Amino acid sequence: MINRIHLCVIKSLYKCTCSVIVSEFCLKRREHHEDQGTHQAAGFGYKNFSQGLNISRSTVQAIVLKWKAYQTTANLPRPGRPSKLSAQTRRLIRDAATRPMITLDELQRSTAEVGDFVHRTTISCILHKSGLYGRVARRKQFLKDIHKKSCLKFARSHLGDTPNMWKKVLWSDEPKIKLFGHNAKCYVWCKSNTAYHPEHTIPTVKHGGGSIMVWACFSSAGTGKMVKMDGKMDGAKYRTILEENLLESAKDLRLERRFIFQEDNDPKHKAKSTLEWFTNKRIQVLVCPVLQFPFFSNKSSQFSVLKVQLLEMKKNTAARRAFIPSPTPPNTY
Repeated sequence: MINRIHLCVIKSLYKCTCSVIVSEFCLKRREHHEDQGTHQAAGFGYKNFSQGLNISRSTVQAIVLKWKAYQTTANLPRPGRPSKLSAQTRRLIRDAATRPMITLDELQRSTAEVGDFVHRTTISCILHKSGLYGRVARRKQFLKDIHKKSCLKFARSHLGDTPNMWKKVLWSDEPKIKLFGHNAKCYVWCKSNTAYHPEHTIPTVKHGGGSIMVWACFSSAGTGKMVKMDGKMDGAKYRTILEENLLESAKDLRLERRFIFQEDNDPKHKAKSTLEWFTNKRIQVLVCPVLQFPFFSNKSSQFSVLKVQLLEMKKNTAARRAFIPSPTPPNTY
């Protein structure tokens, strides 16, 4: 709205005209249009309009030409079907950003309550125009407030660490590897009604088909030793694995004697006898604030690569077996 209108004098390089209506507060595009129509009647050029109203010259030209053609600056009727949704309903749908878990069916019912009955596809298009897309929620470790404070304290305490310090870290973990099948999605090319053909399915067995657990370590210089763990792991077995493999891995990777060993906060890792073993061996341990520290994602990625490579090896082995001719049965005649 034009809050106050008064008469003023607009000076140009060529002439001075009086009685030109100018708005003090041009808050809307419509007000710009009205001012430009008044200036055009006073005989100013596009350049003077652009400088006086602080808008582009092409915009001024387009509005003036529209005024000459239609004697109006309002939006003209557009061809095509008008929108089924009101501005209130569009705002209601865009508010989905504040409730990320809401479904399209729930949004559809919400719009019906305000009097707009629209299809799910229409709601989806409005969300897409607002930059909102449906994605699978990422699974993340549940952290209490005390865990978050511990993680923040850990991160701040290591802000000044140099890259050379992290190169001395020997990372370790105990991943579980499935022996039958895999958890990842697998896509196949198949025709209709052939989804359950043997070549289009992934065989599964009860109780997962078994798995093995290994202890492995790596650093920026490469991978260390990997040891298969038999039976239930306890503090004594864990110390035996460290005794036989930790120092040898550090030596093979050419780490300095004062390397830093990283492990999670598993109870057997924090046993009193295990901590005494590290003290006697003079091995510095990188203390993690929680059991599954989210910042150490490099461990998960490394062992994920290992599992993918094992799966590819199984596929290649099965493919090679298909080309091996079956042995000829002995002649019994």
